[in-house]
Amino acid sequence: MVSARRPLVAGNWKMNGWQRSTAELAKILTGARALAAKVDLLVCPPATLLSGFAALASGSPVAIGAQDCHVEPAGAFTGDISAEMLKDAGAEAVIVGHSERRSHHGETNGDLRAKALAAWRAGLTAIVCVGETGAEREAAQTIAVVQRQLDGSLPDGATAQRLVVAYEPVWAIGSGLTPTPTDVAEVHGFVRERLGARYGAAGQGIRILYGGSVKPSNAGELMAVANVDGALVGGASLKAEEFLGIAAAYR
Repeated sequence: MVSARRPLVAGNWKMNGWQRSTAELAKILTGARALAAKVDLLVCPPATLLSGFAALASGSPVAIGAQDCHVEPAGAFTGDISAEMLKDAGAEAVIVGHSERRSHHGETNGDLRAKALAAWRAGLTAIVCVGETGAEREAAQTIAVVQRQLDGSLPDGATAQRLVVAYEPVWAIGSGLTPTPTDVAEVHGFVRERLGARYGAAGQGIRILYGGSVKPSNAGELMAVANVDGALVGGASLKAEEFLGIAAAYR
């Protein structure tokens, strides 16, 4: 994946999609040609579709990623998939630490740090998610929560090629609600500051995505915020027209 703060719009399909969904990916591939000069595109389907999507997208401007990985390269871990297996299937990146993994599977910052290291071991870019709940925002704990997640989840030695950070306020995911541009700027500015303090010059090149109810109608405003280097898109990424409409904010 290209980096150096070039915008990235990534689609997280979550537990959605069938073999027939290759038709939707084909539409994304067609529309991506007009956007490739301005923005990187990444689609993260469920594991059942990964290899097929990677084959279809080969040679296109669209990269294919995954949604989670195990920390070990192989072994007796029934139902799990290693980062090396994802790489072998054609993935270029993997999302780790999405709030749904934290809440539904009890994953800790330490777990996510280990998964990011596993992604690097396999040659994948790790997209590490951070973000506060509605209760934490109401208690004015947003920055403190994000700081703990960054400090605990990010491994040493990060570079722009190896790491992307996604800020996704939990209360905004799938709710139709979004923080104000001022709120987004505050958090993204803080994340940029922490990345710079920890990784030096390399931290200035690491992309920070915004996620949480991003859609074509608000993408332009959100993507224009300082230190927002793209979007991690959920439901809107399932439809080519909507996903490409978000990416078109960079046209």
